[in-house]
Amino acid sequence: MGKLLRCQAGAAALALAAAGTLSACSSDSSSNSGSASTTSGAASAAGSGPARNPYLAAEKFAVTHLDPAQSDSFPDPVPRGTFHIDPAQMPRVPTGPVSIMTLASPSPDFMWISSTSGPRYVDVSNGGFQEVASMDAPGVQPISPQQLDQVLNQQFTDAGQIESAIAQDWGGANWQRITNGIYGMVDKDNHFYFINQDAVLFVFGLKNKDKPGDGIEILAQKDFKPLLSTALTTLGTPETIVGADMTYDGHLAVLASRSLYVLNRDLTGDPQQVRIGDDETVSNSMAVDPDGGIYFASDKIMRKAVWKNDKLSTDEGDGAWASPYDFGRQPPAVKFGIGTGSTPTLMGYGSGTDELVVITDGSDHMKLVAFWRNKIPDGFQQKPNTKSNRIADQIQVTAGLDNPPEFIQSEQSVVVNGYGAFVVQNIGSGGSPDRLVDVIANGPVAEPPHGMQRFEWDPEAHQWNSVWTRGDVVSTSMVPAVSTGAGIVFVNGYSKADGWELTGLDWKTGETVHRTIFGQSNLGNGAYAIVEAFPNGDLLFNSIGGPFRAKIAK
Repeated sequence: MGKLLRCQAGAAALALAAAGTLSACSSDSSSNSGSASTTSGAASAAGSGPARNPYLAAEKFAVTHLDPAQSDSFPDPVPRGTFHIDPAQMPRVPTGPVSIMTLASPSPDFMWISSTSGPRYVDVSNGGFQEVASMDAPGVQPISPQQLDQVLNQQFTDAGQIESAIAQDWGGANWQRITNGIYGMVDKDNHFYFINQDAVLFVFGLKNKDKPGDGIEILAQKDFKPLLSTALTTLGTPETIVGADMTYDGHLAVLASRSLYVLNRDLTGDPQQVRIGDDETVSNSMAVDPDGGIYFASDKIMRKAVWKNDKLSTDEGDGAWASPYDFGRQPPAVKFGIGTGSTPTLMGYGSGTDELVVITDGSDHMKLVAFWRNKIPDGFQQKPNTKSNRIADQIQVTAGLDNPPEFIQSEQSVVVNGYGAFVVQNIGSGGSPDRLVDVIANGPVAEPPHGMQRFEWDPEAHQWNSVWTRGDVVSTSMVPAVSTGAGIVFVNGYSKADGWELTGLDWKTGETVHRTIFGQSNLGNGAYAIVEAFPNGDLLFNSIGGPFRAKIAK
């Protein structure tokens, strides 16, 4: 059963209790009730959040994980309550089979879709969601909307059926297709940066900026394969590109599984490069700060590189550092690799704050780890059982599970709001070697993972405290995100009774305060994508079958 700081209230909670999925009134002995009561004050003390990068298309949604700090937070105030949505009846752009997010353009009337199929340009004005231009990514086998839905309209009972359907209707697409477009971004000139599974970076733009319907064109491209190592990574694959971001002075940062590059954003000139060890691999993207800090984690070591005065540096004198952290084994489902499943997330801004970068580690039962991202405070003593004095603190994640499974692990970045952090448990009982099969089976076929936890950083004691846990709530593979305007953190899960849904938990208390129920439609599966919202409160749900606008706003 779930653990809460206080009794549940409201129709959504009563519905969960009636379904037997929520303890209507229970306590969490491991939680720190004092932390919950001071959450809003601590958030304010953490500063106002990351500065806007002037070279990105918008303050939010222009880069994967929503902003340069990778906070997974957005201001749009999604309403509280229970909503029933048929995804097939919502305005949708069919694309995929993974659509990582819908990226902001410089105009609030248009957005880019970053999916495994390639770029799409969408008119989102006046409550709409209409594709106006598209292009299939070069080097990627097209999957038509009809082929896409041929698989997603089925109700599967075992993983073998999913494998057969993918082989027949998706041309044998596998997990490597998921790497297309997974970490994209849009710059201030409305240029969309897209990486395909063959380590080619494309810059897409509109043929006519005044008439988007004229189509999309390739403005520039760069093949990174000649720069990459041909030796197999610890994942058993050659080195490939895993992420892209923008420095605050307008240079392009490109992260590969064993190297980091910085180059001109028009892709001209030779990139500067730093390499990591051949016994390491990076599987997630990076965070950047306004002072040139670039934060990325391999499966063994967390690093800060510095882009300063047109030089990419790993020198301590320039503020760079590297710190080992705990890693473990490869879990059977959803997660890639033995280390962190997180893109690093920045926390704390401004004078007098604890400036941190946070991840979950690779231990079988993961810990939430905070590193000092700049100067280590004078007199700070290394914490027991940490691998470095650079680690400000780490804390065990229980995810509210009384009988812990073999793995408590996550493939999601840490959601950060002020000094608050939220993590989910992603590892279910099943698992396929092909993560594309895995992500479709997780829930409808295999028992889905349960458990999540909210923490708060104490800047006086320099330590984590647990605020609340929910061992009863499901999160499969979609990246959680928090609406700071509503004070709700959202996860995507599945139950036999109600099918797929987006569940919203109160940031301060953990109470269930929002449910958007999609039913048994596979379009309610937000496979590896991220939750978004519109200013009017509608949800922007990045479904496995393409993003759609869930019209829940009143």
